[in-house]
Amino acid sequence: MARQILFAVPFAVLLLIGGESATFTITNNCPMTIWPAAFSNKESPPSKTGFELASQASDTIDIPSTAKTSGRIWARTYCTATCRTGECGHGGGACSGATGVPPATLAEFTLNDNGGLDTYDISNVDGFNLRVSLAPENQACFTASCSGDINADCPADRAIKVPSGSDTVGCLSDCAALNRPEDCCTGAFSTPGTCQPSKSAIYFKEKCPQAYGYAYHDQTSTFTCSTGTNYRITFCP
Repeated sequence: MARQILFAVPFAVLLLIGGESATFTITNNCPMTIWPAAFSNKESPPSKTGFELASQASDTIDIPSTAKTSGRIWARTYCTATCRTGECGHGGGACSGATGVPPATLAEFTLNDNGGLDTYDISNVDGFNLRVSLAPENQACFTASCSGDINADCPADRAIKVPSGSDTVGCLSDCAALNRPEDCCTGAFSTPGTCQPSKSAIYFKEKCPQAYGYAYHDQTSTFTCSTGTNYRITFCP
């Protein structure tokens, strides 16, 4: 039946329908509702860009992988008209091509990156909001995670608080807070030899050794798996 239907549509549509994709299963193990969000390059958009996810619930996002596709998935928290962390300009709704406002812990990926491999990582380069793990369903591949509670000891001038309370729900990096080239590894500091980890990057790396604390933690924080793999992202693992 499917073949009979497909033969009636244009060839370009056939390519789109028949294209491969990676499925990301998002699970919320946090004690509160979160609002996951996804971004990828416009040629390979995610099936969903944002949605509400209750505690202990799961949902999926499909992202095309027929060509090299880079993107990120993160969680927004404390959303009403806006979100306290990870805001993308639409509160808890769909992000529609927008990336998140720091701080937010990022699950980053490049599908079909090089030689039939995906690359993936957890990043706190712009800040942290929730613990997260990124696990390929291919059990031969490594699970990347950030399991330390960076919010617990976040400096007061980097801490994002709940709207009406004293609890820290996010921690800005020095780069996100100050936007200085020496913290963001830009301009004259755009190489591993000229950009050294800032104070926040060192703290983030101590709490989450597998995750990026700054731009050049590649050797300890980038992982690979075969293209065609599906992934599980768990918030508050």
